[in-house]
Amino acid sequence: MSRRSVVIGAVAAVLAGALYFTGLWMLPVIMLMNLVQTTEFQVKDDMLVMSGEINSKTLAQFEEVMAANPQITTLVERDVPGSLDDETMIALAYAVREAGLDTIVYSDSEIHSGGVDLFLAGANRTVHDGAVIGVHSWSDGVREAMDYPRGAPEHEENRAYIEAMLGNDAFYWFTIEAAPFDGIHEMTNDEIERFGIATGGVQPAQNWEED
Repeated sequence: MSRRSVVIGAVAAVLAGALYFTGLWMLPVIMLMNLVQTTEFQVKDDMLVMSGEINSKTLAQFEEVMAANPQITTLVERDVPGSLDDETMIALAYAVREAGLDTIVYSDSEIHSGGVDLFLAGANRTVHDGAVIGVHSWSDGVREAMDYPRGAPEHEENRAYIEAMLGNDAFYWFTIEAAPFDGIHEMTNDEIERFGIATGGVQPAQNWEED
């Protein structure tokens, strides 16, 4: 049995027991899932196609692929459910912005939480009608973002990141009010355009397979 299989099996066991200890299970699961690669990258011409959860290994994967494929100009997010390591996610996002990559989600893409934050790093950001863009609040394991007053230092890293990517922090405050940590709010096209998530507005529906 491979090391990856052993780790995945251990995660399943932790999850089974965790149902009885809501609020306590997240840390060990996250630690286990950071031991294996949870992100998949595929190169197609000048596009880097990404799927899977962002974790502590994702930045190194990205840097390796980019070094071997200098022709890449665009990051395509297919199914990115979130991030297991927000520090790595933010470092990855700054690397995407520094590389000048554009970001795209197609009509059959689905991104949530940290996957949405990463999308914001695109120099140009294309959203095709029908793409699922889900946001919610964050939690430090004890309290949620809304439990901290505006101006509290707990907000600063995420707030400053949004401001750096979009020019203001309005979207940050929207995300933490839109849904609790254990919920999700799927953004409407009006919201996507209001907060500048897509540069140039929402584009007509187009699936990845049609590109």
